[in-house]
Amino acid sequence: MPWPCRVPERDHSPEGQPPVHKGLRSRPFQGHWVGCHSLYLSSRPLQRCAQPCCVRGHVASMFAWAAYLLSLQLPIALCWALSCQQTESSPGFSLPGDYLLAGLFALHSDCLEVRHRPQVTPCERPNSFNGHGYHLFQAMRFSIEEINNSTALLPNISLGYELFDVCSESANVYAALRVLSRQGTNHLEMQRDLHNYSSKVVALIGPDNTDHAVTTASLLGPFLMPLISYEASSVALSSKRQYPSFLRTIPSDKYQVEAMVLLLREFGWVWISLIGSYGDYGQLGLQALEELATPQGICIAFKDIVPFSARVGDPRMQQMVHRLAQARTTVVVVFSNRNLARVFFGSVVLANLTGKVWIASEDWAISTYITKVPGIQGIGTVLGVAIQQRSVPGLKEFEESYIRAVKGAPRSCPEGSWCSTNQLCRDCHAFTIHSMPRLGAFSMSAAYNVYQAVYAVAHGLHQLLGCTSETCSRGPVYPWQLLQQIYKVNFLLHKDTMAFDDNGDPLGDYNIISWEWNGPEWSFRVIGSATRSPVQLDINKTKIQWSGKTNQVPTSVCVEDCLDGYHRVVVGSHHCCFECIPCEAGTFLNKSNPRICQPCGKEEWAPEGSTTCLPRTVEFLAWHEPVSLVLLAANTALLLLLVGTAGLFARHLHTPVVRSAGGRLCFLMLGSLAAGSCSFYSYFGEPTVLTCLLRQPFFSLGFAVFLSCLTIRSFQLVVIFKFSTKVPTCYHTWAQNHGAGLFVIASSTVHLLICVIWLATWTPLPTREYQRFPHLVILECTEVNSVIFLLSFAHNGLLSLSTFACSYLGKELPENYNEAKCVTFSLLLSFVSWVAFFTTSSIYQGSYLSAVYVMAGLTTLSGGFSGYFLPKCYVILCRPDLNNTEHFQASILDYTRRSGST
Repeated sequence: MPWPCRVPERDHSPEGQPPVHKGLRSRPFQGHWVGCHSLYLSSRPLQRCAQPCCVRGHVASMFAWAAYLLSLQLPIALCWALSCQQTESSPGFSLPGDYLLAGLFALHSDCLEVRHRPQVTPCERPNSFNGHGYHLFQAMRFSIEEINNSTALLPNISLGYELFDVCSESANVYAALRVLSRQGTNHLEMQRDLHNYSSKVVALIGPDNTDHAVTTASLLGPFLMPLISYEASSVALSSKRQYPSFLRTIPSDKYQVEAMVLLLREFGWVWISLIGSYGDYGQLGLQALEELATPQGICIAFKDIVPFSARVGDPRMQQMVHRLAQARTTVVVVFSNRNLARVFFGSVVLANLTGKVWIASEDWAISTYITKVPGIQGIGTVLGVAIQQRSVPGLKEFEESYIRAVKGAPRSCPEGSWCSTNQLCRDCHAFTIHSMPRLGAFSMSAAYNVYQAVYAVAHGLHQLLGCTSETCSRGPVYPWQLLQQIYKVNFLLHKDTMAFDDNGDPLGDYNIISWEWNGPEWSFRVIGSATRSPVQLDINKTKIQWSGKTNQVPTSVCVEDCLDGYHRVVVGSHHCCFECIPCEAGTFLNKSNPRICQPCGKEEWAPEGSTTCLPRTVEFLAWHEPVSLVLLAANTALLLLLVGTAGLFARHLHTPVVRSAGGRLCFLMLGSLAAGSCSFYSYFGEPTVLTCLLRQPFFSLGFAVFLSCLTIRSFQLVVIFKFSTKVPTCYHTWAQNHGAGLFVIASSTVHLLICVIWLATWTPLPTREYQRFPHLVILECTEVNSVIFLLSFAHNGLLSLSTFACSYLGKELPENYNEAKCVTFSLLLSFVSWVAFFTTSSIYQGSYLSAVYVMAGLTTLSGGFSGYFLPKCYVILCRPDLNNTEHFQASILDYTRRSGST
């Protein structure tokens, strides 16, 4: 029959309640009893226990998940632990004292065999001894002995310990439950008020990895028992909501991950692979690394997890290493625990994967367990993040004295005592001074973490007991009270400050190390440091010996960086894999954002593939340019000719040549040509409002007046010689009413109105043109091809056609009055010049377009002047014998005879 369990009748809280986790309330939890005979924990059922195996009491609902975990694991672990089997124990695992500390150390490696029953793994097995865990085990013993011998810390108080070998998860759970057992008993009571719970020990040091620490912290959390780990670095354990009593003396992986990312960025390694180990340490570390590295431009080409049951060279590892080789990354970050890192590198050596840079996490960075892998010196360069190197003074001598003191086989467990294979280590007392495990730098640094943890508990206990320089008060110590004091500790330990932040993390920094080989002899060199708050990296790159003949920093990129002025176009899913495309003209590549070509400012430009913008050149038809000087000279010459011709005509106003040319009408024609010529001066220099207003309208109006005069002059000659005798009435009416003058006035007025509407509706204004040339800013006037502009152009075209028609009709007139050839030449020259201008403007839009316009205008005006006035000037100046009435009358008589004969 099973033994019944009684619930303790405690339902009141003592005075001075400690702080309770915010927002959580307690409720009763009905305990139950589990008989040992009902569970199979090994190959055969256990015998009935001599004492009841049960779970008692109540648990706070704020830790319902912990209670559930206990309800599953507690009966199994305790039934195994409290069985009446006779076993052995080794000396040095326990020490009596006024207050006990527990220590969890992996003195043996885990058994990776698949188990089909819920049994605690026996730690003592052949060839499973873990020298690293042994040094940490001795570090705790040494620390407590040193404190007990101190007169300044905890005077008249002796500390004791209970140490456990936690080679597996099941052994770890068992040890945690043993730690929680009531003082003076061997069972746990789940009470309503866990703050008054008093266990055998006041604090626990350990365990050695994140997976075990998560379990232990979950179990101890409801009791608020201080748990200080020396090697569990996962950032998840910093959550005080989940693990309220967890602290550690090793820095959090949060800072390790930041240091790794800074290391990658320091060398420009943006194309990397990630390898992690199974479990919280490797998987959470890999996740944090990926989350931090990706936003900083680092691409993960390949990522994988080494399985818990992996073996060197097994198919799973062969596939992993093969895919790693195919990823073509130079840099591989291995965030793994020591055990699985050894399996991974054994497979790497087996696959002959060499020439890479391996970034090591702190758990294996300087571990000789990894450096002893055969052939590992050929894998490439190894850089790593390691905790700062510290040593425990006197530890080595203490281990030697332990070996000399402990002789013989393990002792049997006394009848009625509580012994288990968790406190058995045959190898620990089989050493000699010469065969003892070597205390290397990695183990010494971890031992210092244990040393710090023990001293942190001692200083917290010192404050809690109100110790003076000579004595300490004695009394019950509840875990939550000690936890409060440990959070407050701040002391110097061999010149190092020991304190915890709000998350229970230490204030320590990291070293950056590189491996060095001298033949088969391995060593490491500190090449820099990583300080926290915020994390900053300081590396001496000259200390690194890179693998390869050149000793150059290797690159690890998917694609070589683009040339200056080329932007990245991502190919595939990784932003580190890209094609290089030159930036278009008018854009430039900002090195801070190599993916996007940014447009230049309005006053700037950039050629294709540029990294910066250049100021645009401002262009206009300046006065001093050669082409401007030529045009100005030509225009000025034309004006002088016009003025000279006007003077010449004024002097010979009453001569037959001038009178046949139109008399006083010639001055209007010369003035209109001069006005059009003057408008060309507005095309030179920087445009202004006035020059824009005077450009095209003024020329158009002047040329229209000239054409109007020329048209009516040609029309009059035709009428006089051909129609005056046929329709004399119409001719006399035209002559008496000054038809010629009225036509010129009407035609000019119409064109003037067109120009006024043009200026009022589509006013030409100075503007800066940016679109035609990427590198130029063209200063010009707005010239819109509006309806009015086209109308003015059409009006001048109509007058030109009218002039040509009238001149053609008069091709048979007397020689002195026949102007058909000259007018046709002038109009043809004007037509050709404007066709040339519009053709040029369709293919060229630069600042010299104004020069082309001036040239076309000058050609038009010069053609009109030379076609009409130049022959008459020639007669006046060079053939005065033809400038008389007799010559003109003879010419008219000759025309009359020819007309009569036809």
